[in-house]
Amino acid sequence: MTRMPQAEPLTDPLAEPLLEVRDLVKHFPLTRGIVLKKQVGAVHAVDGVSFDVRKGETLGIVGESGCGKSTVAKLLVHLERPTAGQIRYRGEDITRLSGKALKAVRRNIQMVFQDPYTSLNPRMTVGDIVGEPYEIHPEAAPKGSRRCKVQELLEVVGLNPEHVNRYPHQFSGGQRQRIGIARGLALRPEVIVADEPVSALDVSVQAQVVNLLERLQREFGLSYVFIAHDLSVVRHISDRVAVMYLGRLAESGSDTEIYEHPTHPYTQALLSAVPVPDPRGREGRERILLSGDVPSPADPPSGCRFRTRCWKAQAVCAEVVPPLAVPERFREGGGPAAHPSACHFAAERGTAEGART
Repeated sequence: MTRMPQAEPLTDPLAEPLLEVRDLVKHFPLTRGIVLKKQVGAVHAVDGVSFDVRKGETLGIVGESGCGKSTVAKLLVHLERPTAGQIRYRGEDITRLSGKALKAVRRNIQMVFQDPYTSLNPRMTVGDIVGEPYEIHPEAAPKGSRRCKVQELLEVVGLNPEHVNRYPHQFSGGQRQRIGIARGLALRPEVIVADEPVSALDVSVQAQVVNLLERLQREFGLSYVFIAHDLSVVRHISDRVAVMYLGRLAESGSDTEIYEHPTHPYTQALLSAVPVPDPRGREGRERILLSGDVPSPADPPSGCRFRTRCWKAQAVCAEVVPPLAVPERFREGGGPAAHPSACHFAAERGTAEGART
């Protein structure tokens, strides 16, 4: 069977971004009443998030459950419309598009969902599921060639192309996720938004799916927005990492900068919880336990949203929102610590007294 054409990936840090997100905001209204509904507040799911994604690059977005990362994913593929901000694809703001213009953009930005057990229609065959994008975009494949294209896609993701007439329940969880990936590839997109694509799978299967995503990226020149809460998985697949907390970015940088030289207290606490299999690597390593609970996104703290759990917090943290910027102390010297961090005291070592174990 003929393989789908391959493309050489391009990852150039000086190239123009393929996808640009600027000051993205999504608030969900809170209402009271059944007949005469009255808005009494809003859930601040995403509050001023900005990042870029270049061709052939993987941006990992990490954070606790409820931090807003899945809402970002839905905004990128227009499953939700933003309250404010811009999402630019190849320089064009796509946030207000509709009709044919939106349909054309959606062909280039596809999504792989979290749960392979609920994201596939149990009443449809695998062939119909993977070929469904061709029904919406018939120009991508003439009717006579669709079965062949679907079989090619199944082969590309490591499945038997002769299983096109089987149903989702006849496949394992890992195989179902491969079906979802094949569906996402059908229209040859440039960007794939993967929302927790391996969190519902066993650890051994997770590695297989991550390796598949990396291979597909090399073959087709894909750009990924990879969303997860597993820091180990994100480090393995990502070129750059953005850390979210309560709707905002706390820190961003290359995988080396974030994992080996974190400057935001929240990132430091997250990384301290990552298991280290080698006992020698645990020597001298401190475990930071954060005090208190994550505040409600319906009533977030003023200033820095992490201040209520931060051991570095001072009066200014309650009054001024810290910008996501390189700490001034590191600007001239450069180095791995010179990456954006939304903390007034990112350049200060401080101590985690009261938060350490």
